[in-house]
Amino acid sequence: MGDLAGWIAPTATMIAAMMTAANLGARITGWGFVIFCVGSVAWTTVGLTSGQTNLVLSNAFLTLVNIVGVWRWLGRQASYDKGSSAAADASARHPVPSLYAAGGVIGATLTGPRGEAVGTIVDAMLGCGDNAIAYVVVSTGGVGGVGETLHALTPGELLFGKDGVRTTLTADAVRGKPVVQANHWPEAV
Repeated sequence: MGDLAGWIAPTATMIAAMMTAANLGARITGWGFVIFCVGSVAWTTVGLTSGQTNLVLSNAFLTLVNIVGVWRWLGRQASYDKGSSAAADASARHPVPSLYAAGGVIGATLTGPRGEAVGTIVDAMLGCGDNAIAYVVVSTGGVGGVGETLHALTPGELLFGKDGVRTTLTADAVRGKPVVQANHWPEAV
């Protein structure tokens, strides 16, 4: 039993860490915590079969933390995501302004006029006076944030819809916009 747990524990922990670090949405993160639970139970088994009390105690605690993660991402956050999707769907079917979930903006792929990915939205700045989007910052290039370039787009350059966030700008046009420094964003665009 201890040998099998010795293989399951690190494998599950590494897979779960990649799933949660990737930040691919509530469901993937939630399932990452489920796999973290499997890993922490396996580590607890390794600790029990090898007489390592510190490993047993730390992973018993981590199992509880991981259960909270499962509830947070597969329970609560999934419920919020379902609620925002329902509101967006209902707004599309009724004579009211269409809605787009603000939580879906950050991390959304920005698509260009031909449906191609032109960047990833990293954040949105809101105006305090008019309570509207002032601009969004889009990442282009790079892998996992390394080698990326940031650019600011105005609300007029964006189209929010059921199919995501689009722009009429081509990938070259987005990359041609002024570069925004990661630690110093403009007060206006």
